[in-house]
Amino acid sequence: MYPEIMVIPMREELTRVGIKEARTAAEVDAALAQPGTTMLVVNSICGCAAGKMRPGVRLALQNGVVPDQSIAVFAGQDREATERARSYFDGNPPTSPAIAILRDGKLVYLMQRFVIESNPAQAIAGELARAFNEYCAKASV
Repeated sequence: MYPEIMVIPMREELTRVGIKEARTAAEVDAALAQPGTTMLVVNSICGCAAGKMRPGVRLALQNGVVPDQSIAVFAGQDREATERARSYFDGNPPTSPAIAILRDGKLVYLMQRFVIESNPAQAIAGELARAFNEYCAKASV
């Protein structure tokens, strides 16, 4: 684990845009028990999280359609929360960083590290906006 003082700015990049941190397994479970859609971000100290994932997530949240709530866990720091978050990823291998969308606690979308590290922040934002439009849009009456 890195000293907490080092990761505070990396946590704040997401919390400043309204993403809540889940630092325990119970907080992950409580968030994912809420009805509706949840974006779950597996944050990381790596360069692709810093230069691609976090900026991409921030840009995507400017989309007209966004998840009902967004939470983040920090891999390598909040291990219990990260393990619990990954347990919702339906057998997909663990990667850091990663971005998931869950509907009523069930995985509907997962962007893993290999996609994140091979795309710029703008492409990540565009793909997340597409996923938000597909999985998070409210049904019209």
